[in-house]
Amino acid sequence: MSAAPDATASPSLLARVRKTPFWVQIVAGLVLGVALGYLARAADISWLATTLETIGKTFVQLLKLAVPPLVFTAIVVSVANLRNVTNAARLAGRTLLWFLITSLIAVAIGLGLGLLTNPGQGTELSTEGLKAPKSAGTWVDFLTGIIPTNIVTSFTEVNVLQIVFLAVVVGAAIIKLGDKAAPVLKLNETVLELTQTALWWVIRLSPLGTLGLIGKSVAKYGWDLLEPFATLTADVYIGCALVLFVVYSLLLKFVGGLNPLNFFKGAWPAIQLAFVSRSSVGTLPVTRRVTERLGVPSDYASFAVPFGATTKMDGCAAIYPSLAAIFVAQVYGVHLGIGDYLLIAFVSVIGSAATAGLTGAIVMLTLTLSTLGLPLEGVGLLLAIDPILDMVRTATNVAGQVVTPIIVAAREGILDRTAYNNPTGDLLAEPVTIPAQASAKARVAA
Repeated sequence: MSAAPDATASPSLLARVRKTPFWVQIVAGLVLGVALGYLARAADISWLATTLETIGKTFVQLLKLAVPPLVFTAIVVSVANLRNVTNAARLAGRTLLWFLITSLIAVAIGLGLGLLTNPGQGTELSTEGLKAPKSAGTWVDFLTGIIPTNIVTSFTEVNVLQIVFLAVVVGAAIIKLGDKAAPVLKLNETVLELTQTALWWVIRLSPLGTLGLIGKSVAKYGWDLLEPFATLTADVYIGCALVLFVVYSLLLKFVGGLNPLNFFKGAWPAIQLAFVSRSSVGTLPVTRRVTERLGVPSDYASFAVPFGATTKMDGCAAIYPSLAAIFVAQVYGVHLGIGDYLLIAFVSVIGSAATAGLTGAIVMLTLTLSTLGLPLEGVGLLLAIDPILDMVRTATNVAGQVVTPIIVAAREGILDRTAYNNPTGDLLAEPVTIPAQASAKARVAA
């Protein structure tokens, strides 16, 4: 007869990992990934480099798999639920206004750093043999590309901009039809909950995904690649850090009357995940959860966060294209005047939706370069270091997607300041809820 298990026995390794805070797991994956990537590069261990690349690629593929249903259903539900929000039009307008204000500040910082440091001068980079992208981003392509010619193709090719357009139309139609469209809204809510639940399983793998993504980058590129791009890389990281830690903090303090430290305490899991996944849309469930945990009402957060995940890009669409345009112009010896810098600001603010929340900002860069008449071959110069730059860009994007609804909610008097001042609890332990369902439960309880 076997002895009964000791109730005082130490918990298993898996149990201890589950009890470890999410941010600690992410940092552990980051550190281990850098170490393994360096080992694979230094010792030329090909199988280790391949393994890290496979792990990272699989994680990103799993995130991208959920993008079409997640974006469509999240925006349909959020637009439809605006009818339950008091002063919905006012909130939507204020959200757009602050999106524009913060984007202008970000692009101004990017231009200022570029003019101060001249990132493309003295790089001695060869542009011989570089080819322009097969599809250049132009204003005509951007405007005509919003409206899909084939609904199925929009989803199969993951054209996020077209998916957003379709979702907004469907959401508005649901509001117009009222009770007749209740089954359609219910279907979207159910699919959204299913998608978020499945995606949450993927997000739990973030420490492993972090290990693979960071490890692959270190193993493949090392640090030598950054030497000719050192100034540009430093500018992008410094610019994003200024927006993330200084601009957002000042806005929270003096516009919202809030303690910035509580923001970073509550929003850090989403910022971390964005840094390693390089996908604003893939981070969407965590972004919305931390926004609600910081006191933003669920009905308003369910609109502002998905909308921001596809249009609010301070890193990818403001800081980066302004610096990259200056870099490319200096490499090719093209002089930029005051009008060109104003044009960069205009493109960065108005064309930010072209990035559409997916990994990378190539579309936004080609849109900026083509508008300025700069050689599109310059995009090829930056492709090698794009993954390194994209990490901090996406983290800045996501932070802005949380900051804006917090500021708007604070100024409108609907922010739960008690929740904002105490953003506690394990993020992974909280249940997934759909805003409409939460509202219904509240009405029943009342």
